[in-house]
Amino acid sequence: MVQITDAQKKQFQQEGYLLLENVIPDDLLQILRDECERYMHLINQEMDAKGVDVMGLNHRDKRYFIPMKYKDSEQLPTFLFSELMADVCQATIGNEAYLFLEQYVVKMAEVGMKFSWHQDSGYIDFPHRPYLTCWCTLDDVTEENGTVYILPFSDAGTRERIEHTIDTETNDRVGYHGDATGIPVILPAGSIAAFWSTTLHRSGANTTDSMRRIFLAQYSAEPLLSPDGEAWRWVEPFIKNGEIIASKTS
Repeated sequence: MVQITDAQKKQFQQEGYLLLENVIPDDLLQILRDECERYMHLINQEMDAKGVDVMGLNHRDKRYFIPMKYKDSEQLPTFLFSELMADVCQATIGNEAYLFLEQYVVKMAEVGMKFSWHQDSGYIDFPHRPYLTCWCTLDDVTEENGTVYILPFSDAGTRERIEHTIDTETNDRVGYHGDATGIPVILPAGSIAAFWSTTLHRSGANTTDSMRRIFLAQYSAEPLLSPDGEAWRWVEPFIKNGEIIASKTS
């Protein structure tokens, strides 16, 4: 069981984020790393078959976005529906939780791509209750290898969803154009930065000679449904009345 203090819970509610250092057990961290390597290999194989080096948001040996794979994996549910993630959900969004989305985000070595200030909720174009993002580090994260920067609610001047504009060069959605630089998340591998979907964040380029791997796990306090009532991404029951009800097998 991870210990999340009252001060950390208060910071999450007031400023939109909390940081948990060295909380992912070694066995779960290895699962996340192994599955990341496996899926990167499968994407490269698919690129080989198509004779391309770019496929969607994936650029061979530069960056990889690998979403919604847990139902294809025998291992990922072990992490996603673990006691650890239940503790994080209950400390932030409460005693009801649904898995909304999971994905790997990999910045390969010496890649100069960055991501603009945005809210995760800025990528959903219908009204919804803010949800939880758990930014899980599979490698040590630093300013040099493209860590995330967080803009606390008090600096952003809002905790509400902001209408985003489109960066025509990158197609990123941008929700903040001010001068604040944000707080860099400097954490060792096996840590979690938890923040609201309305918390503004950005990331820098990876200027090191090693890749930077992140696993994102996102949970909502209620089913996230589009205006026509359809499930938006996953709607997988995880916690009900404070008890884990999800299966740890896919």
